[in-house]
Amino acid sequence: MTPPNTDVIPAPLSVEAGDGPGFLLDTGTGIEAGPGTERVARWLRATVGAATGLPLDPHTGAAPRVRLGVLPALGGPEAYRLTADADRVLIEGASPAGLFWGAQTFRQLLGPDAFRRAPVARRQEWEVPAVTIHDAPRFRWRGLMLDVARHFMPKEGVLRYLDLMAAHKLNVFHFHLTDDQGWRIQIERHPRLTEIGSWRARTKTGHRSSPLWEEKPHGGYYTQDDIREIVAYAAERHITVVPEIDVPGHSQAAIAAYPELGNTDVIDTSALSVWDTWGINPNVLAPTDNTLRFYEGVFEEVLELFPSEFVHVGGDECPKDQWRRSETAQARIRQLGLADEDELQSWFIGHFDAWLAARGRRLIGWDEILEGGLAKGAAVSSWRGYAGGIAAARAGHDVVMCPEQQVYLDHRQAPGPDEPVPIGWVRTLEDVYRFEPVPPELTPEEARHVLGTQANVWTEVMEDHARVDYQTFPRLAAFAEVAWSALPAPAERDFAGFERRMTAHYRRLDALGVAYRPPAGPLPWQRRPGVLGRPKDGPPPSR
Repeated sequence: MTPPNTDVIPAPLSVEAGDGPGFLLDTGTGIEAGPGTERVARWLRATVGAATGLPLDPHTGAAPRVRLGVLPALGGPEAYRLTADADRVLIEGASPAGLFWGAQTFRQLLGPDAFRRAPVARRQEWEVPAVTIHDAPRFRWRGLMLDVARHFMPKEGVLRYLDLMAAHKLNVFHFHLTDDQGWRIQIERHPRLTEIGSWRARTKTGHRSSPLWEEKPHGGYYTQDDIREIVAYAAERHITVVPEIDVPGHSQAAIAAYPELGNTDVIDTSALSVWDTWGINPNVLAPTDNTLRFYEGVFEEVLELFPSEFVHVGGDECPKDQWRRSETAQARIRQLGLADEDELQSWFIGHFDAWLAARGRRLIGWDEILEGGLAKGAAVSSWRGYAGGIAAARAGHDVVMCPEQQVYLDHRQAPGPDEPVPIGWVRTLEDVYRFEPVPPELTPEEARHVLGTQANVWTEVMEDHARVDYQTFPRLAAFAEVAWSALPAPAERDFAGFERRMTAHYRRLDALGVAYRPPAGPLPWQRRPGVLGRPKDGPPPSR
């Protein structure tokens, strides 16, 4: 029997009702923090303590307690067990990470008001139902990619999204820091990247075919101390930050700051500015030694700031026309004995694969890095459907599944005319809930190369955090369940049960101040009448 008030998202492996009354959290409740649990105890006091107004002091004597422990025998590194009865709440994790996910479940069991920053009512007691929950994630990579290059999100907004990720047991933050429309990370040896590359004079409103412009400068960047703060804040929440520095395409902001990085024998790169519209940009990096040394310097500073195993180098949407017309690029092709421009891009990516590997890191890139030959040791973010991920896994490379047709959250959520700035295919909450990251074409051995999955939030038409919220939620909750929970095949999933649990989860999102899309459609202030998008008709193509 499932006890009441256990509408947990993502769904745990098992939930068993206990006998008798639940646990009452009150002013006398203390936290008993075993070895290795101090960070989680501190987090509970800062969040649950603030929301409830309870001190949650260190436990002493025979008072009621929330006991925290690390118990490796529980299973995988992120497994946890939560047991509540009238006498205590026991949260145990196989590691500090597992314990933290158990604490997130504990917070959900307390009710939506536990997600506020201060008490909203004079409550002396908060009840946790008598229950035993056993849980562990399906995938080790449960990611969210946030594009801050197209529209900059100030540091406080990034920290907020890390909290929202933690509340949904997501553990990889893919930080898209550079693109044609802006360079968002301070690089001390190349100051013009932010002095020039971090802002643009104006911004296209809507899709690139829209006649509308916002005629004011847009920009911003993170100082290196901002980055250190973000990485530390994420680590406290057991989230790994994977930085993305785009090469060799999506680089006009860098070329605008340092024109010698572009194909100077083809165009006058000194005339370029940071791009103010959207689409695939023809201005790409020149395949020169100077470019390689420049980006090695960039990546040296990036590695000092980000301790993650993986570093994302983009590698997507790199038009080859300038390379075809560039004598410098053609001379490089001849010098290296390459067949064509695709192999030139493969050589470019391969250089940084080897460079990162020599420093104990791993390269990951969008699935275009497969073209011309995949760099040894590289992992693939499969975005153009499943095909790239299938090919990479069959070749023995690790894969993160993030197909555009399924988990690009900038795509519209409904077909109605009120859907703001409609982009791409209709991807409803149910569509995301029925997404399956592991293609059935893979053998069990090949499927082990699927590290996990990731939802991507591209911000061309998201000018502020409210628009990001609208596109991301509630679909991120469905995605989190796909990434965490042991769900059956897509057609057999209990979407009605998920919707029932979402009734409680919407109240948590309300308490967190998330401007999600309501089930009935956008609220008046969430609409963008007259702003052109790029809707695609019909269902998305199959794999």
